[in-house]
Amino acid sequence: MKKIGTFILFFLLSLSVYANDIIDVAAKDTNEVISLNTSAYSNRLTNPEQTVEDATRALKLSTKLNYINGIAEAYRVIGIGKYYLDQPEKAIENYLNSLSYFTRNNNLRGEAKVYNNIGILFRDHDYERSLTYLNRSLEIAQKINDTKLVGSLYLNIGNVYTRKNNLYMALKFYDKSFPIFQKLSDSVNLIQCLQNRGVIYFKLKDYDKALGLLLEANTGAKARDLNESVASVDLTLAALYMTKGDFKNAEKMVREGTAYTQLVKDPKLDYDYKYTTYELEYNKKNFARAVNLLREIYTQDSVTYKTNVSAQMNLVEAKRRQEEQLKENERIAERQAYDRSKFWAVTVVAGLMLVVIGLLISNVKRKAKTNAQLTLLNGEVSRQKDNLDRINHHLEEIIDERTKDLQLKNKKLSEHSSYLSHQIRGPIATLRGLINLEKEGLVDQAECLDMMDKCVSEIDEKIIEMSDMLHNPPRV
Repeated sequence: MKKIGTFILFFLLSLSVYANDIIDVAAKDTNEVISLNTSAYSNRLTNPEQTVEDATRALKLSTKLNYINGIAEAYRVIGIGKYYLDQPEKAIENYLNSLSYFTRNNNLRGEAKVYNNIGILFRDHDYERSLTYLNRSLEIAQKINDTKLVGSLYLNIGNVYTRKNNLYMALKFYDKSFPIFQKLSDSVNLIQCLQNRGVIYFKLKDYDKALGLLLEANTGAKARDLNESVASVDLTLAALYMTKGDFKNAEKMVREGTAYTQLVKDPKLDYDYKYTTYELEYNKKNFARAVNLLREIYTQDSVTYKTNVSAQMNLVEAKRRQEEQLKENERIAERQAYDRSKFWAVTVVAGLMLVVIGLLISNVKRKAKTNAQLTLLNGEVSRQKDNLDRINHHLEEIIDERTKDLQLKNKKLSEHSSYLSHQIRGPIATLRGLINLEKEGLVDQAECLDMMDKCVSEIDEKIIEMSDMLHNPPRV
């Protein structure tokens, strides 16, 4: 029994060490997934291709670990990379995949982030739809008190109102987001907010204020290698300098912005710079160059129009496919939940059976031990009984012997008693006769006393003899 207990203890300790090793490895791999997703997200404005590559690695690793939040975040970051690479249909597909996993895991913060990303995706195509997703995200972010996400959503809602040309409403949301980013020391979003406010003041013809904000955003973006932001700010600065007639600085911004656009490989920014270059050449009265650029822009517009129409159709088709995928994921999740329940049920039953078997084995061993002890006790009881029987038999023999001895002594005592009674009765009868003779005056008094003394002495001797017989019986 001790050996079995030691074995079980050793097995449990080994299992505990193995489980701890597994937990440590899983934790390490989980941290690697988080690190990959974080790194991928931080590269979104400088190298979106790297974003997609790192997030894809995170997706493979988290899928292997069945780390649901990691899978969801990887899909979301891939979608962000695809967005910055101007691939909206692939972006929406990844966003919806991410949303399904976050929803399945009841991760409200993750859901809010994805709704924010989808709202940004629709920002250039469908303003109302974009606002619907952004407001849905804002509602969740305020509910879970995610201050950083609330600030980002104010910024993105302001961007939608900018595109709707509702400038004062846009400025209201930018002004809401700016102090949040200052408090959080979020330099990236502060730069974005400065840029967006600069664009609003530019459109409101407050050029000096716009210039100050845009130059500050440009300097901050360069310091942090935010290539996308630098290209976007340079585009607005070029337009601002052209409006002010400063073609030299406008041309400088166009050259710089074009170089940054080639780094981030954003087709939309590339088109915007071609159009800005056309405007610059036209304002400089380089009409031949302007006409060539216009022809190139017209060709690109046709392609862009077709691409945009195709993208819209692809978005709708991707959404339909994703809805089907969501239903399939739900069915898979239900099957997995059922399989997990069945697995745990079987595990519990097997565990209970092992416990029952262990108890039965323990009970059998305990009964065998008890039976052996009972056998020993029965043997001891039998030996004690035999001893008692021998003692009883010996006592019976002693009692029989003593009974016979007593009977013999009683018989002899009875005989002596009869004898002594006869011997005493004679002197007593003589005494009585002497007393009667003395009363009648037939005997001399002195003679009577002498005879009476003899009788008394004889009685005394008989009594002494009787006492000796009683206290010192003759040996048999």
